[in-house]
Amino acid sequence: MITQIYNGKILIPGGRWINGGSVVIKDDKIDEIYSHSRLFENVDNSINAGGGYVLPGGIDMHVHGGGGRDFMEATKEAFETAVAVHRRHGTTSIFPTVSSATEGNIRAAAEVCSGLVEDRYSGVLGLHLEGPYFNADMTGGQIRENIRIPSPMEYIPIIEDYPCIRRWDAAPELPGADDFARFITSKGVIAALGHTKANYNDVVEAYRSGYTLATHFYNAMTTSHKNGIYKHEGTVESVYLNDGINVEVIADGIHVPPVILKMIHKFKGYGRMCLVTDALAITESPDGSSFDPRVMVENGVCKLKDGSAIAGSCATMDRLIRTTVKEAAIPLEDAVRMASETPALIMGVYDRKGSICKRKDADIIIMDKNLELTHVLAMGRQIEL
Repeated sequence: MITQIYNGKILIPGGRWINGGSVVIKDDKIDEIYSHSRLFENVDNSINAGGGYVLPGGIDMHVHGGGGRDFMEATKEAFETAVAVHRRHGTTSIFPTVSSATEGNIRAAAEVCSGLVEDRYSGVLGLHLEGPYFNADMTGGQIRENIRIPSPMEYIPIIEDYPCIRRWDAAPELPGADDFARFITSKGVIAALGHTKANYNDVVEAYRSGYTLATHFYNAMTTSHKNGIYKHEGTVESVYLNDGINVEVIADGIHVPPVILKMIHKFKGYGRMCLVTDALAITESPDGSSFDPRVMVENGVCKLKDGSAIAGSCATMDRLIRTTVKEAAIPLEDAVRMASETPALIMGVYDRKGSICKRKDADIIIMDKNLELTHVLAMGRQIEL
């Protein structure tokens, strides 16, 4: 199967653009990129980009579900339903996220994920565990009953049994959290700090132990605050000061206001900042139901019904890109790289994902001049929007 996308403004590595170019896809790979839009005779399918933007597909490294289904359900049907929802909005690769859970629930989700990772067309690249090793004072939308301190009796066998686990988040100030990070990173798993009250010294030690990512930066972590009459730095300021720590941001314009999005970009740059949805099952739920009965959507914001916290989001990848460009005034090429290239580099899949490049997987989205999504191709297969 040969597909040609033509008449587009193509974003290529280095943040450069090819105006009026073409991308030729053979089966599930990018075969060639051209600086012209002449149609080839041997193509089976041609897609006119209409002068719009031809971009690498989004890679969501923090997402809980969609379509009324949650990855914590630990069924293939739930995984595939949620993945399909986000594919329709430009996420062509996904790291399903499991919130703080019991060991049994973690293992059940990892079993399902392991099977899907083996299918290169599933879109699933590995599992992300958000917890349960968090600060009990910073639970946010997490299930408090599942919060606990790191136990090597638990995390070592889980990591050894399930190589599909690619990232695990914890609060680095907890007892044993440094040993936890050293172990998981020795196995090639990303250690991320989150739901934390870590101060500057904690963050410095965390980085030395292997923490290289901040989970939903600004959310469920402290900022500059008073203790009595004196000012103290928070986790946010400490992460800013550590050049080696990458950040992920829920760029829906709600979790992090546009002005702060702009500030994060100014300090961290596109190379250390990535966009995530943190989307919950309620995202595009057909009947408005959610896996978590504590969650509701009000004025486009996911929150706990008791009003105590924002809980995840109902955002999608196309919305993140629009918000970043239109509300935070960040250049489109940077916004797209933060949705594709940066997460691919962080998660170690840039050899095949994250940019429009010859011989890489044909994960491509097309947006019109208003940044509305018009086409999605995942592994060369066109997705019905």
